[in-house]
Amino acid sequence: MMRIPSGYESPILVSGTDGVGTKSKLSSLFNRSYDIGIDLVAMCVNDVITCGAEPLYFLDYISCSKVKDNQKLFNIIGGIADGCRQAGCALVGGETAEHSQVNAVTPDYDLAGFCTGVVEEKKIIDGSSIKPSDRIIGLASNGVHANGFTLIRYLTNRLKLKVTEHPELLNPTRIYAPVVKRLLAEMDWVYGMAHITGGGIPENLPRCLPEGLKAHVDWNAWSVPKIFMEIQRAGNVDELEMRRVFNLGIGYCVVVPANRVDFTMSVIKDEGIDCWEIGEVYAI
Repeated sequence: MMRIPSGYESPILVSGTDGVGTKSKLSSLFNRSYDIGIDLVAMCVNDVITCGAEPLYFLDYISCSKVKDNQKLFNIIGGIADGCRQAGCALVGGETAEHSQVNAVTPDYDLAGFCTGVVEEKKIIDGSSIKPSDRIIGLASNGVHANGFTLIRYLTNRLKLKVTEHPELLNPTRIYAPVVKRLLAEMDWVYGMAHITGGGIPENLPRCLPEGLKAHVDWNAWSVPKIFMEIQRAGNVDELEMRRVFNLGIGYCVVVPANRVDFTMSVIKDEGIDCWEIGEVYAI
């Protein structure tokens, strides 16, 4: 149970659920179970905050054929707790389920998370204030985050991509809740936000735009991290497909007026996150 924080006149609860997919299997092989716990929180929290909500609480669901390694399970839950601390929300509970028949073929842990946040109704960010000429600021990712791992695991299995040579493949997803909380506390001109997950910028950014508007993205506005170039080379992946599957170094986007770009970027950088002006909104 959790009480809604005081001070809200018309509180709206915002809920989201997600998982980490096949990244958990790769993380398990390289003893990065703690980091996958952070991933789980990030994938849920980063979705919830896009409408301006403050994360309140989190629950996890962990499924396996049988708990054979208590330390691995402790590490996963430790990472989840750490992710909740970073996001400023409470870990209020969870469930660990043993399904010997269902998971007999893939006995690794399968993870799902559930997050609830709260936002004042009049402060909901739904993209309705976005207009032509508004600018898009891209916040740096912490690597590939938790998307595209079907391809990555294929490449690692074929030894075309070695995790020992590219440990950044397993970097935990960056949690953007602290920087978003500061942006919303210090300014009232954040008109839209997008968490860049599966589908990349082309599929996730348009979700925050109202009907009749599109985003022009300058793909040369930032330097794509080398790990994506290695994935593209090893998998012989088309550039458009890379943009559709991976974040390519941009994990989160905010839409602000053109005359507020510099100040917004200074706040983001003050929180220790690189950012770039990567595009502009225009009318169709």
